[in-house]
Amino acid sequence: MNIKNDDKKLQFDPIPSRTEEIAKIVLDAAYQVHTALGPGLLESIYEVCLVHELRLRKILVKSQLTLPIIYKGIEVDSSYRLDILVDDCMIVEIKSSDMITPVHCAQLFTYLKLTNMRLGLLLNFNVVHLRDGIKRIIN
Repeated sequence: MNIKNDDKKLQFDPIPSRTEEIAKIVLDAAYQVHTALGPGLLESIYEVCLVHELRLRKILVKSQLTLPIIYKGIEVDSSYRLDILVDDCMIVEIKSSDMITPVHCAQLFTYLKLTNMRLGLLLNFNVVHLRDGIKRIIN
């Protein structure tokens, strides 16, 4: 994350255009999944279906990717696991809960910091309208 402090205004580098394009594709795919399945299923079901939908669109995805923690040259065991890494440029975390909580946002923000990625999407499928279950997290 590059921050510029010109003229006493904080300015952040924009999200790369490719990442924004991927985000739009992910959201469209998520809408397709939510329209077909509706709310109320397990997170794992939505994850498998979203991964499939993205692969149908020829998007590179990796799911349930272990996030290693490196400290001074050693790998520390961690239970951090990304739900979906999309096109090696953004993280998608899937939820199926009553609401998105600050803990969910903090989890995704931590993943973004550890991977040095700029954009993550938190998608809660347990809502009547998916637009109410979308949260963009920017690092």
